[in-house]
Amino acid sequence: MATILVVDDELGIRALLSEILTDEGHTVELAENAAQARSVREMLRPDLVLLDIWMPDVDGVTLLKEWSAGGQLSMPVIMMSGHGTIDTAVEATKYGASAFLEKPITLQKLLRAVEQALVKPAQRLAAALRGDAPLAGDGALLPPSAGVLLPAVADGPRAEQSFDLDRPLREARDAFEKSYFEFHLAQEGGSMTRVAEKTGLERTHLYRKLKQLGVDLTRNKRGLL
Repeated sequence: MATILVVDDELGIRALLSEILTDEGHTVELAENAAQARSVREMLRPDLVLLDIWMPDVDGVTLLKEWSAGGQLSMPVIMMSGHGTIDTAVEATKYGASAFLEKPITLQKLLRAVEQALVKPAQRLAAALRGDAPLAGDGALLPPSAGVLLPAVADGPRAEQSFDLDRPLREARDAFEKSYFEFHLAQEGGSMTRVAEKTGLERTHLYRKLKQLGVDLTRNKRGLL
């Protein structure tokens, strides 16, 4: 089992994650801000860090960048946020985050992300070469700097998909947004009105955005009326 550092300024979230991960057999250390996180990371060298983005002193992405620039990103980092954006997720993975989890975090997604993050990069590559990599609905076998778990849709909504970030930022963002909107279209039965409300976009702007991203709207004609 692993030593996992949970960094979050909310006491309730730290306690809940600690309880869940401890029940799974892991050793859990807690930090409520970046200063404590730096100290614990230096002393214990955890196997994994769960890092909240929005913290009062130094935000999680800034701390991630700091570790990355200082050669201290020797462990996988899973970012967490209740107010995450596409750009934030892309930026976090660019600096080495292995996954991005949106709050409230379900037990299944948490344990799956932790399990995948703790798999060594060499093991992930070997599994992929053997053809053992999981399907899109089961998450991604990718090195920490190359992937993130994102909403996906194929024949219907799925929990996660592998997302290749080894590409220019614009292309990565467009691919992310396409998956994001396809997911919500499937969730809302193709209703443009409900998707517009859910994503906070004006309906006309949403329609133009979907056309720009190449989202197939033929399956959702009823929702366009």
